[in-house]
Amino acid sequence: MIPFQKDGEFWLFYLHEVRNDPKPGTSWNLVTTKDLTRFEDHGVSLRHGGEGEADFNAYTGSVVCDDSGTHHLFYTGQNPRHLGSDGVPLQLVMHATSTDGMLTWVKHPELTFGAPAGYESGDWRDPFVFKDEASGLWRMLLAARHADGPDRRRGLVAQCVSPNLMDWEHAEPFWDPRRYITHECPDVFAWGDWWYLVYSEFSESFTTRYRMAKSPDGPWIVPPRDSVDGRAFYASKTAERDGRRFFFGWIASKTDNRDDGAWQWAGTMSVLEARQNDDGTLAFSLADELVESFWDEIPVTFGSALPEVLHAPDGYSALVSDEVLPRQFYARAVLQIEPDTTECGLLLRSSPDGDESYIIRLEPKRGRMVFDRWPRQINGDAQWHVSGDVPFEIELERPCELAPGEHTLEVVVDGDLCVAVVDRQVALSTRIYGLPDGRIGVFAGEGTITLTDLEIRKRTDN
Repeated sequence: MIPFQKDGEFWLFYLHEVRNDPKPGTSWNLVTTKDLTRFEDHGVSLRHGGEGEADFNAYTGSVVCDDSGTHHLFYTGQNPRHLGSDGVPLQLVMHATSTDGMLTWVKHPELTFGAPAGYESGDWRDPFVFKDEASGLWRMLLAARHADGPDRRRGLVAQCVSPNLMDWEHAEPFWDPRRYITHECPDVFAWGDWWYLVYSEFSESFTTRYRMAKSPDGPWIVPPRDSVDGRAFYASKTAERDGRRFFFGWIASKTDNRDDGAWQWAGTMSVLEARQNDDGTLAFSLADELVESFWDEIPVTFGSALPEVLHAPDGYSALVSDEVLPRQFYARAVLQIEPDTTECGLLLRSSPDGDESYIIRLEPKRGRMVFDRWPRQINGDAQWHVSGDVPFEIELERPCELAPGEHTLEVVVDGDLCVAVVDRQVALSTRIYGLPDGRIGVFAGEGTITLTDLEIRKRTDN
């Protein structure tokens, strides 16, 4: 997503690519929203170029507005038929402008430029432009790679500067950790006394992360929890409204719409709201607008009234609702976790006995929240021949503080999408394909918890 906030409305540009082979070219499409719950699709906003043009694929970038009211759109141009000196398709920074409030765009191919010497020509993308008020210059950040060094560690956030948004000069790297393959979709913003650099780690992890500094020139600090979400939430970029900061990314789909399918590139847009902790670190949770859009209560029963105590000092205990929930709902559970509890959490789309379900599991002893599911795909004739042969979905693990005491677990389930949040601090997004419906449950393993409150709400149109 490429978000831009205009007069209180979010203009959300996105790359519209179809999964055909050969691909027909990628344009920028547009959806807008005022309340983060209802979205209007406007179709193509910036058209991609023809088969012989440099922007046959119009890839990620950013939008800014200059002092005259002209909007400038910077984007990545790529054509698989145009190869650079390294034998891979060139990536170029391209420019378009709009003088009618972003309704139409005029391209400026004469302003196109590529990577300078010392950088790989096939990795020069995702231009993010912001105004440096201290210097009066515009700064452009780019996902780039050095031309030499260990192949997996050449990534950097390159930088260009301009006095007028038209003429750009290469400058010293914005951030050069020599740690990843590259840093996709860089994004920078100031919030109070802190600056934040957001990037999507293009590596074996595919995770959106952030760094902190007291200046846009660094040095950049690694916060204790530096990831925005897990493996399924990617390519997140940010926008601000009324002092609030929102992260717009996508929850990746899976091949053949299967829980065991491989993660695919791109998926469904998702929004997380960032909140600034006292120490400057960021917390991530569901946007208030999303939570408030679920206001029709769904009564659920577990056989007795709350509070419910689950006590299993050396075993496992679960309660499952009598009711089957709709495919879209919001749930908020308040759990009092006693010392030395190994695990607890929620069962989603559960069978009546709680054995088959998706699982949002809090593990206090390991300081993490994980996503799990049962059953898994059988890949042999023995009891242990189940896909993964792992204790949970390895890519869906989030560190979080789970000291003894009260913790709140929120979940939004919407069709095949699921987003869980602990204490309005830590978010975990995923896909849920295999179990289309079921009940909700709460469980404890090797310990004691008390379910002190549980509310479940739906939207009135469901």
